[in-house]
Amino acid sequence: MQKLTRAELLTLEAYHEQRADMRRRVLAHKANRKVFIGAHVGLYFEDRLTVQYQIQEMLRVERIFASAAIEEELAAYNPLIPDGDNLKATFMLEYEDVAERQLALARLRGVEHRVWLEVAGSPRVFGIADEDLERADEDKTSAVHFLRFQLDADAIKAFQQGAEVRFGIDHPACQAEVALTPAVRETLAADFS
Repeated sequence: MQKLTRAELLTLEAYHEQRADMRRRVLAHKANRKVFIGAHVGLYFEDRLTVQYQIQEMLRVERIFASAAIEEELAAYNPLIPDGDNLKATFMLEYEDVAERQLALARLRGVEHRVWLEVAGSPRVFGIADEDLERADEDKTSAVHFLRFQLDADAIKAFQQGAEVRFGIDHPACQAEVALTPAVRETLAADFS
């Protein structure tokens, strides 16, 4: 997928007028771009539309209109757009209770390096976490990470042709896996175009 350019972004005024429609479109688009691995782990797969929406929201909230600042936002978010041979996801550890979340983040230190993708007939691929900056420290992990799942040509072909795809976690404090539904698999297969 091509990265976004400044010319593709709406002005603050145009976005204000189109925001409700864009939000509805993006929420519908995201419906088959999320995978839950157990009760507290979510993978939210990014693409050009999800990233554009995030950038537009940041520009709106921060009232950014200067060219250099817009380019900074593009530089920060464009790396989340898949490159044609990978999937990219926001990985979230989701706990409503603050105390429970703090305990989980300590217990799950390193979990971001133990999230995998397996296309039937291909070797398991572990996500590459946080290529932009480290989000964990010696005591705990972060509740949010960014993962890249890099696939070879055979795995991509099998993925696109309907092979079973599974995501999972192989961490001492968290062992879980899930198969993609056909709708989610089909949606994510388009990220390889």
